[in-house]
Amino acid sequence: MKNVTDSFVSLGHWPSAGSFGFNTDILATNLINLSVVIGVLIFFGKGVLSDLLDNRKQRILNTIRNSEELRGGAIEQLEKARARLRKMEMEADRYRVNGYSEIERDKWNLINSTSKTLEQLENLNNERIQFEQQRAINQVRRQVFQQALQGALGTLNSCLNNELHLRTISANIDMLVAMKEITD
Repeated sequence: MKNVTDSFVSLGHWPSAGSFGFNTDILATNLINLSVVIGVLIFFGKGVLSDLLDNRKQRILNTIRNSEELRGGAIEQLEKARARLRKMEMEADRYRVNGYSEIERDKWNLINSTSKTLEQLENLNNERIQFEQQRAINQVRRQVFQQALQGALGTLNSCLNNELHLRTISANIDMLVAMKEITD
């Protein structure tokens, strides 16, 4: 530390103008050299530094402009994507609604056709039942008629003797002959 303060103190004791010599104090000469170098740099390097800073500033501004353009493009693409998404959502809703209504329509068509089929089956079964009832009634009638006929024949056979039988046959023959004469 003492050397540093000594160098500042020695700056005040410079030899008078007109004498020229080498200062061997390194710290004092370093300050002078440094100030001369900084002055030269400022004087000559100001333009180069200014150009470098201007170029850097232009690159930063161009980067910012490009970023803004990219941001604008990205925002535009985002809006387009959102519009497509809304359109697709509306179309999906429309398909969903149409699908539900079509399912409902198909359901009611199926219910209606099933009802008609069941009604036709019921009518067919009713007709079959009526047919079977009619057939059973006819069969019972036939059996009753056969039993009545057999009973009548049995009664006639037991009541008829040969003489009555011959008179009945001859009366029928006379009746047939009379009918033949009328028709001729």
